Amino acid sequence: MNPGKLSRRQFLGRSAAAAAFTVLPRLAQGQVPPSQRITLAGIGMGGQGIQNILRLQQFPQVQVVAVCDVNREGGGYQSWNWSYGKEKRTGGYEPARQAVDEYYAAQSKSGSYQGCRAYSDYRELLAKEDVDAVMIATPDHTHAVIAMAALKMKKHVYCEKPLAWSVHETRLITETARQMKVATQLGNNGQASEESRLVCEMIADGAIGGVREIHACYGSRFWEYPTWSGRPAETPPVPEGLDWDLWLGPAPWRPYHPAYCPWTWRNWQDFGTGLIGDLGCHFLSTAFKALKLGHPISVEASCVQTNPELYPLGEIFRFEFPARGQMPPVTLKWFDGGLKPPRPKDLEPGRDMAQIIYYGENGTLLGHRLIPETKMQAYGKPPRLLPRSPGHDQEWLDAIRGGTPAGSDFVEHSGLLSEVCMLGNVALRTGEKIEWDGPNMKITNNEQANQYLQRTYREGWSL
Repeated sequence: MNPGKLSRRQFLGRSAAAAAFTVLPRLAQGQVPPSQRITLAGIGMGGQGIQNILRLQQFPQVQVVAVCDVNREGGGYQSWNWSYGKEKRTGGYEPARQAVDEYYAAQSKSGSYQGCRAYSDYRELLAKEDVDAVMIATPDHTHAVIAMAALKMKKHVYCEKPLAWSVHETRLITETARQMKVATQLGNNGQASEESRLVCEMIADGAIGGVREIHACYGSRFWEYPTWSGRPAETPPVPEGLDWDLWLGPAPWRPYHPAYCPWTWRNWQDFGTGLIGDLGCHFLSTAFKALKLGHPISVEASCVQTNPELYPLGEIFRFEFPARGQMPPVTLKWFDGGLKPPRPKDLEPGRDMAQIIYYGENGTLLGHRLIPETKMQAYGKPPRLLPRSPGHDQEWLDAIRGGTPAGSDFVEHSGLLSEVCMLGNVALRTGEKIEWDGPNMKITNNEQANQYLQRTYREGWSL
């Protein structure tokens, strides 16, 4: 077939004919015709969103055509390069648009470019821009409504972690992605790493025997914690250029305060998902893949400093998973906020604990290393069983062009992963152990607790 006769959408994998082109070598910068590029829009142009869009636009097969944010321009966003401090980046749709145009201007012969359009409302962007794909990096409470709108239009979706704010939202997005048959990817980049594959291969090789327990541990929050016990009493004016009502989205209305945005929204139960929501999809992804974890059968949580408005300063979650084929039942424990698990008995004095530890019947994995280190040196490397990743972003772009699903595809992996993390927050809200019927999305030992699986949206918002 002559690729010049194909439409851009057909070339990108929306017809069976696109599969014929997935074996072509990747083209160098400037060699991908505009008609064959993946048109991309970025929604949520804070610190992470701008970083994502600037990274994705460097792929020659990508053309960023639009950006969107509820804020025109403002400071105080997370830089994500902490050597420069935690709040150094300017965010909003205007600086994002300028950054995109400047990048393409530098690539053009004329030295100028003004092709990126900017929006404040994602609904207007989706209505006006016939893009192939969207990147979503808004606060957690708005992931679901934006992702669902894009999926229903059969857009390919890259969404920052976690996939959604609630168990119910996550399940609906996963099932919609399955129906729409589009390419998806969650923003947990570590799943594409060599270390992740080594852990999977070592466990498959029986390096530590059957895994019975996993400890995941993260320190204190990387964002400021409020000094008050409830909501702030002050009601300062909304900054010029910020659409506060749109920022709230489906969450209950409350007056604006800088304690909520641009990035300390993670503290608040109405907006964020706690540390397990923010980082669970990073740290637990490899465990889910290596141990073929599905739905847990029970979850319980304990914490320090409870507050109906804020996530606790420290949390411990305990998930129980049933046996899977020849794999034994496994207990997964999550610790954060400075709470730590016991030190492994085989860990050498003075050596730091890793953020995830696998306890097997015949040994222990500290991250991707056997302990003690002498055991690792004696073991060497596991048999190579898994294909290596071309890179987290490249996985998604290849999937858009008709390749295999990306490593953190919503349907194949990250939907369930996000859902289990959100289930931990349900247990936190109930204050007691919950027994879980995953396939039917139902808490079986506490009917009242099922109310926490979803939220009531503000009027005018729905999935």
